[in-house]
Amino acid sequence: MNFEKLVSPILETMLKAGQVIMDVYQTDFEVYGKADQSPVTEADRRGEDIITADLMKLTPEIPVVGEEAKSEGQCPDISGGIFWLVDPLDGTKEFVKKGNDFTVNIGLIQDGVPVMGFVLAPALDTIYWGIKGVGAWMADVTGGALENTRQITCRTADKDNLVIVASKSHRSADLEAYLENFPGAENISIGSSLKLCLLATGEADLYPRLGPTCEWDTAAAHAVLLAAGGSVEVTGGEPLTYAKNLETFLNPWFLCRADTSYSVPHLPEN
Repeated sequence: MNFEKLVSPILETMLKAGQVIMDVYQTDFEVYGKADQSPVTEADRRGEDIITADLMKLTPEIPVVGEEAKSEGQCPDISGGIFWLVDPLDGTKEFVKKGNDFTVNIGLIQDGVPVMGFVLAPALDTIYWGIKGVGAWMADVTGGALENTRQITCRTADKDNLVIVASKSHRSADLEAYLENFPGAENISIGSSLKLCLLATGEADLYPRLGPTCEWDTAAAHAVLLAAGGSVEVTGGEPLTYAKNLETFLNPWFLCRADTSYSVPHLPEN
């Protein structure tokens, strides 16, 4: 499949979904609770509807796994090895608090590997995308159009000036213990899949996640990071893969690295 020909129409879909999400953001929207007690809003649902419909038209042969559809018990057959993973609103807690670090995410998985991804931060007017083995880019969003498109790459780690990003809403004792391995590092707290994007743009070096995530939370930004030269690994140093558990789509703990040659302690077992 020629992934590059999909980029332009998917960027249009991302902008369309982002506009709908921002329309909801400007209102006094209601917040509902899903079965796992995580919040969901009308923005999540409307955004996913737009993305799913567009992907099904663009690539009818590729099944779409959406976070909200899966939470309602709907999941297509993905045994063919290639499928879309959609998180229409990652960082819903930040969205609810009227923060700005939430994202729209579309990732394409092939044989367990994220090969293409798109991440839009609609409140920050920034979008990222990447194709594994081809490259990664970001652009500003102005008036519904992309401007200042530029290629992005991970940076070489400087052990004396490390920048580590971590979750804003999901800190834990395990994470704090792991961060003690880097006493002189600068720590940045930010929400959603933007953490991986900061590694892809050369603004940060490490992102350890010692807490629960689902595959749709990570797929899109994981693809961007891989395309920019980084890696995402689980305990023991093996790559994070996808379609691991089709009931839950849960990820284990993982570590994102911008500089794959820079040696760091492996994550503890979880």
